[in-house]
Parts: sequence; structure tokens; C-alpha cells
Amino acid sequence: MLRTTMAALFHPTTKLYSLPLKAFFSHSIHKPRRLIIRQSYPRAVRTTLSINTPRSLSSTAVPQISNDTISDLDNSYLSCSMPNSKRPLKIAVLLSGGVDSSVALRLLHAAGHSCTAFYLKIWFQEDFENFWSECPWEEDLKYAKAVCNQVDVPLEVVHLTDEYWDKVVSNTPLDAFSHHHHHHQWNLLLTMLQVSYLIDEYKRGRTPNPDVLCNTRIKFGAFMDAISNMDFDFVASGHYAKVIHPITDETNELSFLQLSKDMLKDQTYFLSYLSQAQLKRLVLPLGCIPKDEVRRLARKFDLPNQERKDSQGICFLGKIKFSEFVGRHIGEKEGILLEAETGDFLGSHRGFWFYTIGQRQGLGLAGGPWYVVEKDVKNNVVFVSRNYYSVDKRRRSFRVGSFRWISGSPPHNLNHLRCKVRHGPVFYDCSLHIEKDGNENIGTVQLPEDDQGLAAGQFAAFYEEEVCVGSGVILESWDDKGFPVCDKARDIAKMEDKSKLGKPVKIKPKPEDCLRDSVVRLV
Repeated sequence: MLRTTMAALFHPTTKLYSLPLKAFFSHSIHKPRRLIIRQSYPRAVRTTLSINTPRSLSSTAVPQISNDTISDLDNSYLSCSMPNSKRPLKIAVLLSGGVDSSVALRLLHAAGHSCTAFYLKIWFQEDFENFWSECPWEEDLKYAKAVCNQVDVPLEVVHLTDEYWDKVVSNTPLDAFSHHHHHHQWNLLLTMLQVSYLIDEYKRGRTPNPDVLCNTRIKFGAFMDAISNMDFDFVASGHYAKVIHPITDETNELSFLQLSKDMLKDQTYFLSYLSQAQLKRLVLPLGCIPKDEVRRLARKFDLPNQERKDSQGICFLGKIKFSEFVGRHIGEKEGILLEAETGDFLGSHRGFWFYTIGQRQGLGLAGGPWYVVEKDVKNNVVFVSRNYYSVDKRRRSFRVGSFRWISGSPPHNLNHLRCKVRHGPVFYDCSLHIEKDGNENIGTVQLPEDDQGLAAGQFAAFYEEEVCVGSGVILESWDDKGFPVCDKARDIAKMEDKSKLGKPVKIKPKPEDCLRDSVVRLV
């Protein structure tokens, strides 16, 4: 029924703004009930959908917080789990099957809240089933069910599909999905357009950050809106960050995104593009707990997944390697690798979109380490160098656009901010100067020291002390437009018939390598 309904909604005569996102849900492990979607849609597309709603949502019984629930657990562990709420809260917990989200669920349960777990079955994983002996999400879901069964928490499986992804344009810019679009029925379309945007960015030779957009558009965007009629007080996840909510119930009071207690694991960078409306509905139980303590709690709770390794992949791809995802949606096209300083032909590659600036793995070149320093998108050429970290090629100023301020407006003092240009514990003190460029605000960020890894398409997250105030997309370096590729290399890149280059040159050792080898021989 879901596919039939979706097909009808995407019929040429159906307006996209009429898309009811409640069609997200199916395959619950609980008995379904009927839900009438009563919204101001045109009569032609107003519909009744059968979705699966957990039993706990239809129950009028509200659990009472009991001291017995937390008697054997240090109260400090619950300080980010809304322990002082006036009543037990109804919380939708995003459960991946990993340790972090499982501990988050157990902490909320220990605090006495009424939890329902949701497992997001991402459509990308369906595309890759034929490449594995088993479905890539099967093990995750098995663990998620086992974790829920331990404390009798209902579990919902949420399906996101790409059935109509090929019907949306692939060059829609990020700005088109700004917070100006308040209609929540856009969000399933946004989920598909997000992927379209990512692929298009890679085709343009830029390096987008899928995790930031996944949090904004899927986990705390489309999903939040899809459950908006189910009377949940909050949505929770296993992210390492703090959300500070106002003490009062005044609607004009702001919530704040604050650094995690574990600075190495802190994930505010990935949450920096959230809106105030999204943040107000978010609870992050792990923000007050270091990672090693989370592992200890997993053992204390005797979680079935307590020994599982942490996921290192992109949030919405599960076990799928990003290179496989890119190859699936863009394909491969052989190109050449050229040394940036000399123009020497060093070898071939699968397509420039598989490589990011600063990358050193996967080049297959001897005499390294070699780094990707620039890409010729038009001619499918990747320029590499062994001198990527030369001091004179570092950058300390860059431009940023597509800002999202969590409070809704920029900080008052832009001259004394801190920023992150990638996930990790490294901060820079910085200043930000914003000017109008046409219809968009463009900012120039000045760092006090150099950073080699600035990449167009990545996000720069901004902070006032420990509070993340928002982020924007890095457009380009201001004082260094790119690595200085020699004219010979650029001319070779433009050659139409690159077969004339013959075989790759024999790579010579770096001069310092030769010197080191000589010293070793002398010794």
C-alpha cells in the first residue's frame, strides 16, 4: 500500500507540497492501527494511511518515575537525560544497533521516561543487498531488537526509499532547502534531494559532509516531522553533545547546543546545522558521559552489543563504504594522475569524484606519501604531490556561505569566535566578517594560524566558548585559491588524446629520502 500511495502522490497531477510524510512507517513489530492524516491538503490528495504505531503510543497509562529505577546507577550519568522533568516524558529514541544509541536508550529508561525506539532503514542499503551475502542492515536490526527486548521497549522500523529519487533534479543547491521552507511535507523530498545534492557536489569536485546533512535533513528533519502527530515530547540519539533546554516553558526561550564532556568524541560539529526548532525537540543522554564510561555502562546494563566496535562510516550508509556508494550512483571513468609540480604522468584513477583534497590512501603510487592537491573536473584529471604539507602552501583565511545559526541570527560579536573546520578536538580562535553577495550572506573567516586541510564543501562550525552557535559551508580559501599546479601539468590535463602519454614515468625518490638512505648506508 505504501508504494501505491507514494506513486499516487508523485503522479504528474499531484503537487509536491501535498506530500504527507506519515507514509514513512511500515513493518512494525507491533500491531498496526489506522491513522487519519488531517491536514490542509487539497482534497484530491488527502488520504488515509495505514501505519504501524507502537502499543505504548495508544496507551493512556503514563509511567511514574521510581527511585528504584536509578538506585544502582550514579545520578551523574542521568544528568543529560532530563531527570528533573515534572513528569515522565515520551521520547522517540533513534536506535542504530550500536553501543552509543543503546546506552542512550537505557539511560532514558533508567530515568523513568516512556521510550519508543526507532530504527531507520536507509534506502541506500537496499541498493547494495546484491553485493553482500546478507542484508547490510540485518545485524544492526537484530541488535536493536535485542536491546529493546531487555527492557520491553517497543521498536519501530522506519523505511526511507529512493523509489522516486531519479525523478528529482540532481543540481538543486543547498540553499534551496533552507529553513524558509516551513512545510514539513517537503522533508521526504528533502531526504532524496539531499543525496542528489551530495552526488552533484562530488561531480563538481567538491567535498560535502554527508553526516551534517544526514542529521539536519533525515534524523532530525524528515524523521522528526514524520512523528510530529504522535505526541512525543522529545527525540533522542546517541550523539556526544549536550542540549541545554530552558528551565521555563516560555516558547521564546532558546535551547543551546554545548560541547560534550568527552572532547575527543564530541559531535557538535555534526549537529551544528540544526535549527532552533530541531534543537528544542532533542535530548542527548551521552553528552555528560565520556566514551569509556559509556562502554562501562554497556557492560553494566549487560547489553547484547556491548562488545561491538564503533561505526566509522557515514551515518546513513551503515556498512556501505562511501566509495561504493559514489560508484553506485556516479559510476567509474578512468582518468590520469599528474604530479602537480612537474606534470609527470604517474598513473590512472577511477574518476576524480572518488578523491578528496588532502587524500593519501588509495592512490597506488610508490615513493610516497602522495596527496591529492587539486582536481581538473572538466578533464577528469587528479593532481598529486608529495609536498602537500609545505608551510608556504597552508591556508589561514577562507570564505563561508549557506549559514545556519541555531538561534536564528548570528552572534553579536563576530570578532571573538572559535571554529572547527572538521570533526575532531581541534579548535581555532577566529574572526568572521559577513557581507552581502547578491542575495546571500558570505563570510570571511580569519584564523590565527595555518590549516592545510580546508576543503570546499565541508562545514565550518562556530562556537562561543563551549556553545555551538551554528555553521556554514566552506566555499574556498581566500588567500590560496588552490595548490600551485605547474603550467605543463595543466596543459597535459587538457589533452584530448591522453593515450599519447604512453606509460607512466618511473617515480623517483624524494630528495630527502635519498639523503636519509645515504645516511643509513654510512652508518
